[in-house]
Amino acid sequence: MAKTAREEAQKNIAENRKAFHDYHIIETFEAGIVLVGTEVKSIREGSANLRDSFARLEDGQVWLYNVHINAYSHRGYSDHEPTRKRKLLLHRQEIRKLIGKTVEKGMTLVPTRLYFKNGHVKVALALAKGKQTHDKRETIKRREADRETRAAVKERRG
Repeated sequence: MAKTAREEAQKNIAENRKAFHDYHIIETFEAGIVLVGTEVKSIREGSANLRDSFARLEDGQVWLYNVHINAYSHRGYSDHEPTRKRKLLLHRQEIRKLIGKTVEKGMTLVPTRLYFKNGHVKVALALAKGKQTHDKRETIKRREADRETRAAVKERRG
């Protein structure tokens, strides 16, 4: 099975599955990220983690916090702070839109995945609203029901 050109161009590095469990995803944006050389090399080794990360708007710019990128294994004298805040690159109109939306109660910015696109590291940034505990339980129930129906259909066919 051959990969399409689009699948070949986008290679996933890290995903934040917990974000889909904890938040209702309303809209996603693609953002570039400002990194130093050792961070890019470390990401190419596959050592990045998006768990517990979030984005914040400060002075008309978007910053990404708590993304853990391990130190590069073959580093020399240069090194980077693993969880430093990193600037995200978005269009001015997108930043204005995010400022307007995040002012609303309960809205937050959560990175959902980190990936390569045409050789550049990109972040899928989601505008999200926190789920209540009963919403999380409802999602789990729905997922289990879907799994049971798929199993029943498969058993009936086989």
